[in-house]
Amino acid sequence: MFENRTYRKQHKKKGLVSFDITVKETNLNIQAQTDLAQKAIQSVLICRNWIESYIKLYPEFASSLIPLSDPGPVPKIIRDMIEAAKLADVGPMAAVAGAIAQYAGLSLLEHTREILVENGGDIFVKSDSETIFSIYAENTPFSMTTGILVKKRDKPYGICTSSGTLGHSKSFGKADAATVLSGSCSLADAAATALGNMVRAASDIKKTIDIGKNIPGIQGIVIIKGESIGLWGDLKLVRISG
Repeated sequence: MFENRTYRKQHKKKGLVSFDITVKETNLNIQAQTDLAQKAIQSVLICRNWIESYIKLYPEFASSLIPLSDPGPVPKIIRDMIEAAKLADVGPMAAVAGAIAQYAGLSLLEHTREILVENGGDIFVKSDSETIFSIYAENTPFSMTTGILVKKRDKPYGICTSSGTLGHSKSFGKADAATVLSGSCSLADAAATALGNMVRAASDIKKTIDIGKNIPGIQGIVIIKGESIGLWGDLKLVRISG
């Protein structure tokens, strides 16, 4: 499941300790000021317990490909996933990787000033400096040669990627990469899935970005299909030296 994570070496931030944890199907790369692996494992166990318990009560939470109605009182991670799915017009599990990255990261911010939590290409970040994220989109000229630069931000943020040509996540599109920046990692994940679903050809990039930039809370978008790339919002593309 986790065989091809070489891209993780490309977003190492100077001065932070990098470590991986695995809890069932969740495999995270985390960068923090110190090794917080045990605390991270406990946080992921709690997140997964909330999600797995909710699915046992409401199986449609796991299977639905469309937004669900207001669930009433639920754990915050469940509510965030449901609300992100409504904004992006997808099922709530489209937000699961981003949500786990976000909630694990928030819990670790009690022990580190800076944090980066990467969950299969969905990344929660709190950084004191600008960050460059490598684009990993096989069979495109941008893969590992082009990066997305996000300037220093006072608050944590999420930057998440969906691909219809790479990885295990469910996608109904053919985008090589649909990347979304948001203050909510759950929303970035759900929106990346939604926008990736809309792209079947390079000619779809512009109209897909036009839709995405109108989703409340979305702050930046990058979409790649073959040799074509589209960009909008509070980020910029930079060349990565080999």
